Amino acid sequence: MEALLILLGIIVFLIFNTIFTVKQQTFKSIERFGKFVRIANPGINIKIPFIEKASRPQSMRIRQLDVPVETKTEDNVFVSVSISVQYRILDEKQFDAFYRLDNAERQITAYVFDVVRARVPKLSLDDLFEKKDEIADAVKAELDDIMGQFGYGIVKALVTDLDPDQKVKSAMNEINEAQRLRVAASERGEADKILIVKEAEAQATSNALRGKGIADERKAIIDGLKASIDDFQKSITGTGPMEVMNLVLLTQYFDSLKSIASTGNNSSIFIPHSPGSLSDFSAQMRDALLQAGQVTGNENKDVKTTKTQQNQPKQNNH
Repeated sequence: MEALLILLGIIVFLIFNTIFTVKQQTFKSIERFGKFVRIANPGINIKIPFIEKASRPQSMRIRQLDVPVETKTEDNVFVSVSISVQYRILDEKQFDAFYRLDNAERQITAYVFDVVRARVPKLSLDDLFEKKDEIADAVKAELDDIMGQFGYGIVKALVTDLDPDQKVKSAMNEINEAQRLRVAASERGEADKILIVKEAEAQATSNALRGKGIADERKAIIDGLKASIDDFQKSITGTGPMEVMNLVLLTQYFDSLKSIASTGNNSSIFIPHSPGSLSDFSAQMRDALLQAGQVTGNENKDVKTTKTQQNQPKQNNH
């Protein structure tokens, strides 16, 4: 019974040391007495107990390495360039990756330093910002050629950060601020210029419309006067245009006086006429009515008497 248990234990032990599994995206190296035999890929694998040995699992996944590099540009600006490298073990070169290179990260870091410090000193700071993709492509090309010999493939290389010296960054910020202020001042000036032009155009349009309105108003007055003269001549035979115009002007004169007196803001009205001027107006009215045959002799007498009575006191005072 004891022998059976011992035999069963030996069998279980042999099974566990013979059959093993490899996880997805990993591999193991199988060695026989210290010599490489084969690569154990993901899945169930078998090895000879005590004779063959499986290594620790090696990842086939993409790895990322960030490398900061301190260097100087062509215009003597110290800058920190951060390079991010994504790499993986190539499927067909697992042996080279496992046996030929002891530390892949150290190797990649060394070549990144070499490429960056060879290229950045040839560029100014402004060019470096513009050509950072070229730096990344150069790093990838160099690593592809070198690391491919050791079973590693470079998936991507990126320049993730460019950090100049603090004094340089402060100076750049001041320059950028000055440029923004200059642009803002220029834009403000253009806006003021447009506003002035628009105001001038609006004023010109307003003046043109006002002038047109005045012209239309004057034309309407002239047309009205013309129509009044024509109507008066038609209704009173024998009157000439001059007599009718004098009568119209006299009527407008008294209408203006009435309008001024009705405003209530004036306590005194100064009439720029002498008594003789009023007499001339009355004479013009009388002559126009007599020529038209519309005024009787009695009415002429009353008008003359009234005129004499109005002028007598004024002449005495004068």
